[in-house]
Amino acid sequence: MKSLRLLPTATVVALAVVVALPVAFVLLQAVFPHLAQGSLRAPFSAVWPTLSHSDTLPLVTNTLRLGLSVALGTALVGGALGAVRGLFHVPGARLWDLCFLLPFLVPPYLAALGWMLLLQTGGYAQQLTGLDAGRFLFSLPGLVFVMTLNIFPVVYFAVSRALATTGSRLADVARVHGASAWRAFLRVTLPLALPAFAASLLLAFTMAIEEFGAPAALGARAGFSVLVTSIEGRFADWPIDLPGASILSVVLAVLALFAFVLQHRLAAGKDFETQTGKPIASPPRALGRWTVPVMLGFGAVALLATAAPLFSILATAFSGTLSGGLSIANLTTAHFTALLGQGAEGLEALATSLSLALGTSLVTGVLGFLCAWCVVKSTMRGRVLIDGLSLLPHALPGIVVGVGLILAWNLPFWPVTPYNTWGILLLSYCCLLLPYPVRYTSAALRQMAASLEAAARVHGAPAGVTLRRITLPLVMPALGASLMIVFAIASRELVTSLLLAPSGVQTVSIFVWRQFEQGSIGQGMAMGVVSMAVSGTLLMLASLLGSKRESTA
Repeated sequence: MKSLRLLPTATVVALAVVVALPVAFVLLQAVFPHLAQGSLRAPFSAVWPTLSHSDTLPLVTNTLRLGLSVALGTALVGGALGAVRGLFHVPGARLWDLCFLLPFLVPPYLAALGWMLLLQTGGYAQQLTGLDAGRFLFSLPGLVFVMTLNIFPVVYFAVSRALATTGSRLADVARVHGASAWRAFLRVTLPLALPAFAASLLLAFTMAIEEFGAPAALGARAGFSVLVTSIEGRFADWPIDLPGASILSVVLAVLALFAFVLQHRLAAGKDFETQTGKPIASPPRALGRWTVPVMLGFGAVALLATAAPLFSILATAFSGTLSGGLSIANLTTAHFTALLGQGAEGLEALATSLSLALGTSLVTGVLGFLCAWCVVKSTMRGRVLIDGLSLLPHALPGIVVGVGLILAWNLPFWPVTPYNTWGILLLSYCCLLLPYPVRYTSAALRQMAASLEAAARVHGAPAGVTLRRITLPLVMPALGASLMIVFAIASRELVTSLLLAPSGVQTVSIFVWRQFEQGSIGQGMAMGVVSMAVSGTLLMLASLLGSKRESTA
């Protein structure tokens, strides 16, 4: 029991290092504009000039419009597909899961460039069908369209796993007692899935308002600027405006925290749990006459979210020149040959990204589970603080987290520092991606009855054994799904990698970015293809191993 009492303390300490420290230095930079020069003079002197600037209010409203629109789109697409996946027997269900996970393997800037090459004037779509959708793509609806297709798997996996865990057995009981199918869904099935659905929508909103790649690639040509692109500009353009960027980052954090508080207020008193622990497994229902429409719906989303951008990326990777268009004469493997011909540089970048992604999954999995347990199951006073800190990284652009880590760890008084090592990249990835396992696991814990842990303790099981043998296995499906997402995103993270990577260390995203800077778009796309193939294979193997473990349990 003593060891279990130390878990909240250890969790708070870990959160302080991973999240609170870089965030604190961003706040200090916002308050003390001369902090980078080692001075605390003129506090708050940059706040009003930044907030009262003529561009600030449009940036805030544009950010809210984008975030709410993408959240709505992911709710419609991911919620509908996830409900069908969780309650019914969908032919090829695991293949659909892998297909919908692939958008996470595509870096947002690569996906945005793929859509540009596909839909712009003279793009691949116009070459094949005569369709010129450039005007739509470079607009707010086009930006929402692209980002919704990239983010909706967050909602899809959360809803499908939640409904698969609760099953349809309780709804069947309601049907036996006279409830209609629609009433049983609304009064029994949906309330059990609401925590996961609300948590995933919150993640979708915060992902949308902090995403840099798509708004920078598409929004800039549409004249649509948001907070995150403005923050990056203040870091990138001379003179560098660290105080202004930090202040806008605080504004962005306030927007995400407001969404967090609103979600908690709306969900207050609306948590539902089963009283028999994990519901008895019930086979998913057959789709019957809805099989064809459902398969067409899944296929249409897969075509738009996965096949279309991948086609554009592959076409560019296998094309000799962009001007040559889609033709047999323009097909080539020269970009892949050049990639392998660069010695170990490309392979080292791939190995570095995969190693960091695996390390991030392990660290965030452990820390995320502990955070969720402290918030949902413990009675400690600092639960709200832990919950807020675990969400906060999604409110900060990656570049701001990177600057916070530089400001925090590039100081002379530290006896040991991860700065200028691969450890600083691991810290940045863990900070940015921690919300995924926390939210998914929290939703699963809220569905688990407290009577299970109580029964284990009554029968003499120590608290640590109960946590490991009872609680962890029950939330493992949700936690595993979140870690697959963490692995996929970490394997292609760009912004903090560019900012923090030590000399001589390259990730896949850095390698691709440098190829684009040098004008080698085809070779950059080739590296993206190799990275996605390797990451996708590893994720598929992990999914197969997980399904075998569940079947033998």
